[in-house]
Amino acid sequence: QVQLVESGGGLVQAGGSLRLSCAASGRAFNTYVVGWFRQAPGKEREFVAAMRSFDGRTLYADSVKGRCNITEDKAKRTVYLQMNSMKPEDTALYYCATNPGLVLTTTRTYDYWGQGTQVTVSS
Repeated sequence: QVQLVESGGGLVQAGGSLRLSCAASGRAFNTYVVGWFRQAPGKEREFVAAMRSFDGRTLYADSVKGRCNITEDKAKRTVYLQMNSMKPEDTALYYCATNPGLVLTTTRTYDYWGQGTQVTVSS
């Protein structure tokens, strides 16, 4: 089993920045993918960004491309989502998720999920 804990959410003004963290514990995989998703009230959970550990390849949703950067500290087993130039529409509960393997996907077909961290962007 893998446990994921998100942190770093909070209240930020439009135009500001936040860095979300996703710390993993438990079973470690040699190759894995980590994704970030978000869910706003009344909306479906949507893909934000993902990274593949094997080669560091990343994917971003069009809505955050150029404003977000996903990185990893393997020694700490932590993945970060740096969000800049934030907008009110970025307000949501942000989740990280992970899968063993090499398939870099934007879908919600991840095996392990965290509980989420709330991000609120004021206008």
